[in-house]
Amino acid sequence: MSAKKKQVPLRLSETLYNEIAAWAEADFRSVNGQIEYLLSECVRQHRKNGKYVSEEIDKPLELEIV
Repeated sequence: MSAKKKQVPLRLSETLYNEIAAWAEADFRSVNGQIEYLLSECVRQHRKNGKYVSEEIDKPLELEIV
């Protein structure tokens, strides 16, 4: 029996969406699958050592996200 997944509406800037879509394509995942993967990795890392994947998670990205 598989766990039921929750649906969560998510609004992203076009720039961020395009970046995630390109990354997903490179990893052979859907955009939804890539977002789920990234969130899972962040949660896993947080459980492991109480931190996020990067110490610089709150620093702005080099790309402009509107």
